[in-house]
Amino acid sequence: MSAPNASGWKPGIPTAGDTPAGPATATGNRALMLEEPLIFELAGNDTTGVDMPEPDNAAPNRLGGRERSAPIGLPGLSEPETVRHYTRLSRQNYAIDLGLFPLGSCTMKHNPRLNEKVARMPGFLDCHPLTPTQSAQGALEVIHQLGEWLKTLTGMPAVAMSPKAGAHGELCGILAIRAALEARGDARKVILCPESAHGTNPATAAFAGYEVEDIPANANGRVDLAALEARLGPDVAGVMITNPNTCGLFEPDFRKIADAVHAAGGFVYCDGANFNAIVGRVRPGDLGVDAMHINLHKTFSTPHGGGGPGSGPVVFSEALAPYAPLPFVEQLGDGSFHLVEEETAGEHHAKSFGRMTAFNGQMGMFTRALTYILSHGADGLRQVAEDAVLNANYVLRSLEDVLHAPFAHSGPCMHEALFGDKNFTGGLSTLDLAKGLIDEGYHPMTMYFPLVVHGAMLVEPTETESKAALDQFIMALRSVAERANAGDPTLKTAPHFAPRRRLDETQAARKPLLAWSDPALV
Repeated sequence: MSAPNASGWKPGIPTAGDTPAGPATATGNRALMLEEPLIFELAGNDTTGVDMPEPDNAAPNRLGGRERSAPIGLPGLSEPETVRHYTRLSRQNYAIDLGLFPLGSCTMKHNPRLNEKVARMPGFLDCHPLTPTQSAQGALEVIHQLGEWLKTLTGMPAVAMSPKAGAHGELCGILAIRAALEARGDARKVILCPESAHGTNPATAAFAGYEVEDIPANANGRVDLAALEARLGPDVAGVMITNPNTCGLFEPDFRKIADAVHAAGGFVYCDGANFNAIVGRVRPGDLGVDAMHINLHKTFSTPHGGGGPGSGPVVFSEALAPYAPLPFVEQLGDGSFHLVEEETAGEHHAKSFGRMTAFNGQMGMFTRALTYILSHGADGLRQVAEDAVLNANYVLRSLEDVLHAPFAHSGPCMHEALFGDKNFTGGLSTLDLAKGLIDEGYHPMTMYFPLVVHGAMLVEPTETESKAALDQFIMALRSVAERANAGDPTLKTAPHFAPRRRLDETQAARKPLLAWSDPALV
């Protein structure tokens, strides 16, 4: 370890002593993998990156006694030092622009640059939500046209564009269901959630004031239809079902489920987070869905972590359309667009449950999604689903001989492949495999979800990955899986080549250090 530099920072070695990658270096760097300290360790707060004249304390000021009474405590770096610091940190991030991102249930697919270009066009980028409607006709037309596409693709007659995320959309749908039940004087209190539903489903139902009851899955990873039918009754407000579900499987009994719920007087909410797997192939409205949110940031471009907010429009059946939230865009007879923001007795959503947001949703997401739809066309969107399913099945069948695939016997999967840790030996776990995959240059897949599979590993390759990219990922995952099956003890200490070794993630979550303290003062 070398001596401290002028600022007092001592170079750190990311791994203790020599490693399989070679001897430790004096700087802690490993070629282009640069060791980088905290910004507070780079420079003290007694310096600054710019030259500022000393203030004339005798001169009057306009701060009204609010002058700073203590040092601000920020490090003083020059511009190149600051840029280098954050650039070096960015090199330690994994991103979809670096490689395949296998997170299951998250749809981390490539975001076309065309979408970003359109989202930054003047008129969209700087459109203030309080802009008068006559000055924002183009923006309102984008919202309206996107809504028409969503209704067409889902086979649903109405849509609410304002929800700003998937879980927000879930809440929107459940509030519409509650409003519809209250309108007919029906005080039902229970929402049924299958084991294979997204975790936000029961949380949303509970948040809306409902009691939540589980419905078990059958041996094939689908909803147990008999168990669901047996539980239906006058206290059940509805069911929240994810389709395709979190096991990456399509629910073949969905229509039977919907018919049974409707016959019992309830409503059907479909979690549409996985719409990417069926867009252009299946219209949820044909399956008896009453409400479904659509993650624009998953199905129609910008994925999770895309650098901005999400968006979760909700489509409604005829039964729930009158209770949908405000505001919404309507086209007038002269072709212009109007934003309906107030309930009017006898018209314009007099039964609406109210607002979900202050304004009309995420304009940047609307422009990206509509650009994605128009650039693909109807046939292209259908291919999106087909390729996503093809890629996932390629991963599933390529690895089922080395990783436990609990539902491979029940036929093809949809957009994601689900594995478990049943074959691991030597006390190794899914976490150990994931850490080993980091050494292979990949972000790990979703782990320990869904809960119905022990040591679950949920892999979603998405439709934007080529066969060559999939082959490389399969090779890497197969290699680590074979080591886990053989009980390779080195996986217990992986990753070995990352900037940091394995962290105590439990302690980091329970006792995070959120502020830097100067070691010399501690």
